[in-house]
Amino acid sequence: MLDINQIMEIIPQRSPFLMIDRVEDYVPGESAVAYKNVCINEPHFEGHFPGNPIMPGVLIVEAMAQTGAVAILSLEENKGRNALFGGIDKLRFKKQVVPGDVLKLEVKIIKRKGPIGVGEAIATVDGKLAAKGELTFAIV
Repeated sequence: MLDINQIMEIIPQRSPFLMIDRVEDYVPGESAVAYKNVCINEPHFEGHFPGNPIMPGVLIVEAMAQTGAVAILSLEENKGRNALFGGIDKLRFKKQVVPGDVLKLEVKIIKRKGPIGVGEAIATVDGKLAAKGELTFAIV
């Protein structure tokens, strides 16, 4: 398991844009499982939406991407580098994510060729699918 400080040793994102709180398990270059505790005091809830706070879908995708970044950037050859979005495919949102939810994020790296790769990403809350898709990344 990785705590927040260990996560920040692997990926460059910082508050308020660090979207994962802990990593339960990871295999460098292959997969990662992380969690995001969704809290009402996060700045995006002030405007998304007043009286009906819903985590923006783009931030769910970012949380999935950061989980994949832990997997790929934990490889020795990628230490100190960054993983940037190259594309998002087959992404679907199935459930609203709201304050109080614990978002489970699972990413499996399914393709790699040079600095480009694809991760299959799944986000769930209490075992129910919130979002699923493929994220293409570029290591820079």
